[in-house]
Amino acid sequence: MKRKTWLTLAFMVSFVYSLYAQQKNDLKMTSKFGSENRDLFDILRFENIDYYKINFDGQELKNKTYKITVKEIWDGNVKSESTVFDSKEMAEISLDKVNDTTLNLKVISTLTPKNKIKISFVFDRFSNTKEYDAIESDDYSLRNLADESKLPIGYGKKFYFMAVILPYQRADGSKSWCEVGSSGKDIENWGKKFGIKHYLLFEMKFE
Repeated sequence: MKRKTWLTLAFMVSFVYSLYAQQKNDLKMTSKFGSENRDLFDILRFENIDYYKINFDGQELKNKTYKITVKEIWDGNVKSESTVFDSKEMAEISLDKVNDTTLNLKVISTLTPKNKIKISFVFDRFSNTKEYDAIESDDYSLRNLADESKLPIGYGKKFYFMAVILPYQRADGSKSWCEVGSSGKDIENWGKKFGIKHYLLFEMKFE
């Protein structure tokens, strides 16, 4: 009887711990590309502008700070890593923490005439815009990396969520962005694997 009691208690503790872990890792990310307005969608495509609406949802999201960093990868090597935005820097105006269980943002990217990748992270009450060196190419594409490569996201540590990539060029001359974006976890080696000259990897962290 004692053995059965201990087994029951062990199962209950394991169940409660598992349930708690699931609650602590309830973060979900959804996205929508382009615009439902056909005219606006055509303009975005004509101007070669990528536009995503991103939603983060989670019961543990409220009161979290958040940070976005970027890795610039050239010729298969990480050449630099820098901070794009850190909400802690906005504590004085009370914009440092998520005030609900949802965080909404828009991500907009394009290539400037001076061969710079211009990317904006637009939140409800503010935005942050950066420019990064690029090669002379109209093939850059903004991707929802977490969804396309099925990468895990969560609290307390960095996770990849967006990328600006160039396509893989096949032997027949055709180009594929999806083949790159959906190729899995080893994303820092995409340059070597697919022969991509340059791409940007954006990470996010809630804590």
